[in-house]
Amino acid sequence: MSGRRSRSRQSSGTSRISEDQINDLIVKLQQLLPELRDSRRSDKVSAARVLQDTCNYIRNLHREVDDLSERLSELLANTDTAQAALIRSLLTQ
Repeated sequence: MSGRRSRSRQSSGTSRISEDQINDLIVKLQQLLPELRDSRRSDKVSAARVLQDTCNYIRNLHREVDDLSERLSELLANTDTAQAALIRSLLTQ
């Protein structure tokens, strides 16, 4: 074990997370990922793959949000003032 890891475990005291808790969190992440959600329980997926897929999924969600924000801005720019005000008020509710 590296010195940095052993120091962090010693300094964290009671805030340690057990291997079972980590495994449970990995399973929960796997259930949130569309690509891995439908894997049969007998299909073992590595924790590294779940974490990598989670990062990729989050990146893709960020891109989607950016794209949708850009499309909404364009829509509002091409809409008359009253309609744009109505759309903005609906979005802020």
